[in-house]
Amino acid sequence: MPQPAQQQSPPGVTAAMEPIANMCASLAQMLAPKGIRANSVAPGPIWTPLIPSTMPEEKVEGFGEQAPLERPGQPAELAPVYVMLASDEASYVSGARIAVTGGNPIL
Repeated sequence: MPQPAQQQSPPGVTAAMEPIANMCASLAQMLAPKGIRANSVAPGPIWTPLIPSTMPEEKVEGFGEQAPLERPGQPAELAPVYVMLASDEASYVSGARIAVTGGNPIL
């Protein structure tokens, strides 16, 4: 069975994500004895009012369509992840990287 094409992140995005994930994992281990949790959120294409002013119009029209859900996320779909991480319900979550990517895996 053919596999879906993997989404390729721009090199700078991938290069920036790994150090953040590593720092978060290290902080989670170092700060756990003090009761401090450290987590990160890896957003995919999220529509904001800045999108039209930061890229050519032809790219704006297709922004987010490369995600498996075939659309960009909305800030209201990303915000609950931060709220959950700050809540008591996430008291045992530390060192996690949560992908809000419209279905693109983060590895």
